[in-house]
Amino acid sequence: MAGPLPSEQIELLVAGYVLGDLDAEEAEEFQRLLATDPTIAQAVAQMQDALELSFAPSEAAPPAHLRDAILNANRASHANRASADPSPSSGRKFPIRLRQILELLAAGLIIALAINNYQLRQSQQASQSPVQPQNRLTYALRSTTPDLPAAATVAVDPKSLEGTLTAKNLPPLPPGKVYALWTVLKPGAPFTTDSQNAILTDVFQVDAQGNAAQALAVCDVHRSREWVAAVAVTVEDAAAPQKHQSKPILVAAL
Repeated sequence: MAGPLPSEQIELLVAGYVLGDLDAEEAEEFQRLLATDPTIAQAVAQMQDALELSFAPSEAAPPAHLRDAILNANRASHANRASADPSPSSGRKFPIRLRQILELLAAGLIIALAINNYQLRQSQQASQSPVQPQNRLTYALRSTTPDLPAAATVAVDPKSLEGTLTAKNLPPLPPGKVYALWTVLKPGAPFTTDSQNAILTDVFQVDAQGNAAQALAVCDVHRSREWVAAVAVTVEDAAAPQKHQSKPILVAAL
């Protein structure tokens, strides 16, 4: 090829080099341009970066079949055009090559948009779901007598010292009585306790079906399980539950 090439033809040679479909004459011309014009290498790098960016993997990619489905549809489109015109002239090779680059970039854009939409949906779902602390302490309380099929669960976040209590199948109490939730400590624990080495955590009532669910605010001993020996439920006088006069009817011993 003699004389300077039009910019459109240079772009098509760059596209052909990136796609890897230059013929011998085109490859020779491209090498000549690459040796004499430093901007050619820059153009190649930019086009390669554009293609790689379009198909870059995502940290939270959508289902794996999505990218392949888009690329397969793009390949099928090329195959249909090729079967309709199996012997394109050399004069049409450059426009076809440029069209391939543009269609690959478009396919990559579709994939990127799909990934972004998928990540947005995942983020929205996560924001709508309650966050469960990974280090939540859970105590499963069981009945101390076989004739009482009751149970309770106490869950505590040791960072915020907030928790929840759920109970089921406890008999409703007469007026003047409440259920008391106790944290029983190990001997020598550096906390103030009653005569039974326990701390009153909360009091609660159950509904007509014997169920209860309420939030808790617990003391510093629940920062860990280090000093906790057991969590228990007793029945106490509503006027003075802290007197701790009854034996446990539910207990979770550690």
